[in-house]
Amino acid sequence: MRLVTNTQVSVDGVMQANGGPNADLDPGMERGGWARPLFDDQAMAYVNEVYQRADAFLFGRRTYGLFAGYWGAMAHGSGPIADALNTRPKYVASNTLTEAGWADTTVLGGDLTAAIGELKARPGGELQVHGSGHLVRWLLANQLVDELTLLVCPVVVGQGARLFPDRGPDAALDLVASRAFPRGITMQVYRPAGPPQYATD
Repeated sequence: MRLVTNTQVSVDGVMQANGGPNADLDPGMERGGWARPLFDDQAMAYVNEVYQRADAFLFGRRTYGLFAGYWGAMAHGSGPIADALNTRPKYVASNTLTEAGWADTTVLGGDLTAAIGELKARPGGELQVHGSGHLVRWLLANQLVDELTLLVCPVVVGQGARLFPDRGPDAALDLVASRAFPRGITMQVYRPAGPPQYATD
């Protein structure tokens, strides 16, 4: 399977609290819900299609808890996202979670590089990661990402956790697909392309 990450980000790189404000989950974050108003019918149709493409899902601990509590509580037939999440295998990368209540979930602990490598070696299409910022950064640093998909929302949030830190590993990216939606969201699909080149003079 190819490991594909999917992240909604603002123009200034924020990915936190894109769906809505939650004082318990995002203390101090006063600007939650910045992405949802920008999703038109075409953008939502694209997202629905992405979830339907998945053969399996991989989550970080925090995003897994959010998705399990929301999407995992929905009945079959609730929509393409819920149906995909509730009928496909799910994996959560965590060394603290001991029991997963969401059906068809496997907890990956210990040597995550080996465990995720084994998943990628299985036949199939896409092993998708949604949200899970800490996990995405770790996957990129360990060269486990095959495609990085960004849905860039036309808003500067000015607050919140960003997808990439101020300092971290660098990487060149090849743009393999892009698309713009009516309300200004742009989709960009990249493939890691080794180390970047820097000008020397």
